[in-house]
Amino acid sequence: MAVITGVGELGPVGMTTNALCSLSLEPLLLLVCFDQGARTLPVVRVSGRFGVNLLRADQGDLSRVFASKLPQREKFADARYRIHDGVPLLAGTLGWLTCDLRDTHPGGDHTIGIGEVREMGGPADGDPLVWYRGDYRGIT
Repeated sequence: MAVITGVGELGPVGMTTNALCSLSLEPLLLLVCFDQGARTLPVVRVSGRFGVNLLRADQGDLSRVFASKLPQREKFADARYRIHDGVPLLAGTLGWLTCDLRDTHPGGDHTIGIGEVREMGGPADGDPLVWYRGDYRGIT
C-alpha cells in the first residue's frame, strides 16, 4: 500500500492507493491509479509532481485515514511529514519516491498516472503493508 501526496494552493493532499507498480527502468517510470473522484488527482495534474510513500505493515491506520473522505487538512493533522522535492513525505514509511507527472491515461473509473522518478529513499526496516482478503496485513 502507498499514500500518494502532493501540494496545492490549499496545502498538502494525499490518498491511499493499492494500484502502484514499476513501469520502466530506463527511464525510471512508475504508474499509479487515481480514482476519478480522488481530490488528489487535480492537484497532481496542476502541480505536475507527486510523492509516493510506501507504507509499513504497522501503518494500517495511516492508510485508512488517507483512504477516507476526510478533509485534506484533517488527513494531515496527525500525520508527521516533511516537504521534500516539492511534495509531502510521511515520516516512518518503508520508503519514498518523488515523481514528475509525465502523462495520464484513462483507465475505466480511474486515471492512470505515469510518474518519472526524481528521487527515492529507504528502505527502512520492516515489512510492507498489503491489502489481502479485505484487510490490511504484513507479508510475514
